[in-house]
Amino acid sequence: MIFLGAIIGDVAGSKYEFNNIKTKDFTPLDDDCMFTDDSIMTIAVWDMYLQDALRDKDKIIDIFKKWGKKYPNAGYGGRFYSWVLGDSREPYNSCGNGSAMRISPIGWIANSEEEVKELSYNVTSVTHNHPEGIKGAEVTAMCIYYAKIGKSKAFIKKYVEKEYPKINELDYEELKATYKHELEICQVTVPQAIYCFLISDSFEDCLKTTISIGGDCDTTAAISCAIAEAYYGNISLDIFRKTLKKLPNDVLQIIKKVYNKVND
Repeated sequence: MIFLGAIIGDVAGSKYEFNNIKTKDFTPLDDDCMFTDDSIMTIAVWDMYLQDALRDKDKIIDIFKKWGKKYPNAGYGGRFYSWVLGDSREPYNSCGNGSAMRISPIGWIANSEEEVKELSYNVTSVTHNHPEGIKGAEVTAMCIYYAKIGKSKAFIKKYVEKEYPKINELDYEELKATYKHELEICQVTVPQAIYCFLISDSFEDCLKTTISIGGDCDTTAAISCAIAEAYYGNISLDIFRKTLKKLPNDVLQIIKKVYNKVND
């Protein structure tokens, strides 16, 4: 595993976030794609792992702010932008999908359901302390954890249904026809992203399926592709290389350190 699923989804979806494509007939990661806030905040969480900071609230806040200030123009939502670049250290009751887009490292590093819940809460509650923000991150991380330990799609779906029962009402063709970049909240984005994973048959199919429904597709793809990498475990070398070429050196250094630490 290379732990890049969320970042691949973000970079590939960036081109289409405000220019939805509504088809799977495209080549991912062309020259117009770029990393956005989804990648930077995912890297921030990996940095917390490297610094053994995931149980230290002050360090979590400091690391989020460090990476936010390094990349102030990455495309943050308004409230997070004010928080990450400002002086406040208090959460702001958000249920925005930013809590789920950045949480994938927790699903990878946690060793139990209890640890997923604990670490997800720690990382999320410093900003997105609304119950739906907490839930969106936890469900995303739990799906990654379940996929990582070999649970079936049926098992994952049954788990998700308890938290988001309306996932059973989602339909791919309807989403393609109606989904727009409007409500960037967990209770919309997370079930849609998980649905795209569930109906996919490979990592690349998950990527294309998620982007093709439109809407906030860099974030939706960051979520779905994080789960897909844990489940399928097979990302093409072409996609891997194209993604790495889009990333700045300090981000690449974190990815290298994570890979070395996890595989030590």
